[in-house]
Parts: sequence; structure tokens; C-alpha cells
Amino acid sequence: MKKFLAAMISAGILISGCGGGNSVADDKNTFTYGTVAYGVAMENAGTNPHESYSGWSTIRYGIGETLFKFNEHMELEPWIAESFAQIDDYTVQIKINDAAVFSNGKKVDGEAVKKCLEHLIANHDRAPHDLKISAITADGQTVTITSTEKVPALLNYLSDPYGCIIDIDAGFDDKIVVGTGPYRAVKVTDTQIDLVRNENYWGAVKPKLEKIIVRSITDGDTLTMAMQNGELDAVQGLPYSSLKLFDNDNFKISQVDTSRVYQAAFNFDTPELQDLNVRRAISMAIDKENFTKVLLDGNGTAAVGPFPANLSFGDNAVHAAAYDLDGAKNLLAESGWIDTDGDGYVDKDGKNLELRYLTYTSRQELPLLAEAAQANLKKIGVKLNVNATDNYKTFLRDGEYDIFSKAIVTAPTGDAEYYFTSHIVSGAVDNAGHYDSAEISRLENELHNTFGAANRSALAVQMSQQILDDCALFYASHLRMSFVMKNNVVGFYAHPSDYYEITAELEKK
Repeated sequence: MKKFLAAMISAGILISGCGGGNSVADDKNTFTYGTVAYGVAMENAGTNPHESYSGWSTIRYGIGETLFKFNEHMELEPWIAESFAQIDDYTVQIKINDAAVFSNGKKVDGEAVKKCLEHLIANHDRAPHDLKISAITADGQTVTITSTEKVPALLNYLSDPYGCIIDIDAGFDDKIVVGTGPYRAVKVTDTQIDLVRNENYWGAVKPKLEKIIVRSITDGDTLTMAMQNGELDAVQGLPYSSLKLFDNDNFKISQVDTSRVYQAAFNFDTPELQDLNVRRAISMAIDKENFTKVLLDGNGTAAVGPFPANLSFGDNAVHAAAYDLDGAKNLLAESGWIDTDGDGYVDKDGKNLELRYLTYTSRQELPLLAEAAQANLKKIGVKLNVNATDNYKTFLRDGEYDIFSKAIVTAPTGDAEYYFTSHIVSGAVDNAGHYDSAEISRLENELHNTFGAANRSALAVQMSQQILDDCALFYASHLRMSFVMKNNVVGFYAHPSDYYEITAELEKK
């Protein structure tokens, strides 16, 4: 009851803050958007792409654009860039579209892009490691980039939101940058961004709305009521339980599978989990379809591997053992795990098969997955003790877990290598299971030195299949992202990259 009253008060404040009632949301020239994905906690409160994760706000809300962008299959397409040429293994030449201009009317030429990228490298925390740039030269509409080592995914990294091309000479006052997108920011706070139409927009489709208001509303109940009350035109991040409230003729819902996966890594330091039969039995006992359909209320897709099927190296290209309780029990029995005392749990040498499952609560899906895993594994006689805590890093550091479950965006730049180098290869910073595979190391070395999307995809499939064959991790579900909007909103779609939201195509009929 207290939570409901607090949400009502918050909703009331939001309504009064926009002039009362539905006045702003009813304006056909203004789009009012509520989202849980903007704010200080997400490290994206601002529009300067060279600060932490603020580039996600720059690109999501139509302020900035990158040299290349991703289509619905996460394949690269030109955006500010017109074309590119791979000069050699260390050098790429990019031609800038001659029509591109910043929102202040200044032309986007090679020198402007050079200055932007140099500022990015000097100020951002992740970009220098990703890009490994040693030199940038500009000549008219051409930029030439040289890297210290082979970076076959360089264009993918440049399409990360931190790669938004901004006018460095325009400065960064009041958290506002000058980009090339269909809208420009006029006021930016930690909880709201106000934007107006970019009258100088260079794209083929001109922005149709005069004003955009992006509001940070991180409480799910408040977000739900604000949408129900007509205060908002669209929302992102509604609780799953709220989505059914908008399944009617007054609203539309756009959904897409993203590369955020809910996975669990087996700790190879645990003696019981060094047995492939045990790892495979556990993987076969997780009912992924029931998890996504029932516990996630259909807001997810059962996963096979780390990447969703809409990627060329995703689930359609790999296979894993199906859900099979009897098969799982047989595997455990093969390894000597049998319930000899009738207590409902399998045992060996007088010891039950009892495991510690570690996860965290800040993503709503993870405690639900823990609940499902605990119930599923009990059916095959495995006891799972769940520790769901946002202090999980302490337990990881101290090795106090046998299985660690987390949510991870596996292909944020449309390329698979990021996931393998951060989570899978031996010694990777997030290799929570201490998985060590000579075949994975060999394939990763080949991937790191391979150019061409098709060739890289083929290697990514081999690596994903090796992980599944080794049962190093199990993958439960890919996140299905949902945008809810009024039925008069058009041109607003969920995208698998989780980048592109406010575009020139957006309008209210």
C-alpha cells in the first residue's frame, strides 16, 4: 500500500510538472517519453558521448549519429560515413558523406571527425582500449585511421554510442553537445532532456516533431500510471506485469529480441562441476521455455547460446542438449550420483550434490531465473542454495559460489569478439567460471586476426558451439525489449542494438 501511495504521489508530481493533465502529451508537435534507462545510476545522465555511457543518451534520443550504424540484423550500414576502404591490416580510410552537417549548420568534414575521435581517445575510459588508434589524418571528406595492431572490428567499435560524431569546437556547456541527429538538446538535467527539431538536419527524412521531452522515471509503478494517465506518449522499461494493461486498441507495443542474455557460469574450481556429465545434466534440467513463457510472462526468448537468432552467428547456427529430466538423471547416475537414502537428493560417497547459486537482484529477471533453476534442479535431485544479493562481487572475489548467474549484453557492437574476450577466454576479467579451453584460445586468436563479417561470424559460431559442447555455461533467455506507445505514434520501434529510439521518422498522427 505504501508503495502504491508513493507511486501515486510521484505520478501526481510528474503530471503537475508538465502543466497539468495531458496537455503536453496531447500536443501533436511534442513527443513525451518516459524511460527507466536514463539517469545517474546508468552513468548516462548527459549528452557528451566522451563521458562514461552518456553516448547511449546521445544516440538514443536523436542528438548524435555515428559513422556507421546497425540494421535489424546488427550488420553495419553507412550513416555519417559514405564508404570505407581497408588499406591494409592496420589502416582504414573512411569517406564522410558530403551532405552531413552538424545541428549548428557547420559542415562535417574529415577534420571535424578527426578532432572528435582524438578527443574521444583522450577522454573516454573504454574507447582507447577498443580502438587502439595510433594516428588519424584528414584530407577533405576523408579520414584515415591507423591502429597499433589489427582491429578487424574497428568499424563496429566506431559504431558504439561513444563514437557519435560531435562538433568539438562547439563545447560541452550544460551537458549539451552539438551533433548531427534530427533533434538537438536545449536543456539537460540528471532526470530530463528537452530537445527541439534540428532545422539543419541533413538526412533524407526530415524530423516531423517540434519538441521531444525525455523523462527519467525509474519506478515501475510510477511509469505505468504515467502512461495510463495519458501523461506520456511512449514508455520503455515497464514491469512485465504491467504490459498486459496496454494490450488494447488504445496502445501499440513494439518488441524485439536483444543480445542481452541471462546466463549462468559453472565454477570449474568446484570438484563436482569438473564432471561434464554433471554440468550437462544441470543444463538439461533447466526448463527455459517455461521460464520465458511463465516467469517472464513471454517477455523473453529461450536461449540456446550467447547470441539471439536475429544475429548471423546466433542461436539458429548452434545447438545444445534439449530439456530432458530423465536424460539429466541418467547422466548423474552414470557419474555415480544416485539417491541412496531416499531424501530426494542424489548423493555419492555419503555426500549430497548440493551447490551454491549466486546472482543479484538489480535486474528483475535474475531472481526469477534463480527460482526456476532451484525448482528444476530439485526434480533431478540436485540441491541449489540461492544467494541473490547486489553485494555479489564480494562472493565472486572470495570464490563463494558454484554457479554464477548474470545478465550481459553479448554483442553491443554487432561483433561477437567482445563477449569472448570479456567472459570466455582464460583469464578474461568476467570469466567467473574459470573456464579454460585450448580450442577457445586457438579460435579467439584466429578471430582477433580475421577480417570480414562472414568469416568472423563463422568463427563466432565455432566458439559458441565449443562452449555449449563443454557445458561451460548455460544460457536461459534473451531479453525481449518492449516499447509501449499510444496508438497515434508512428516511427517508434524497438531495435536489437538498444541504441536507436528517437529518429526522424517519429511522429504523432
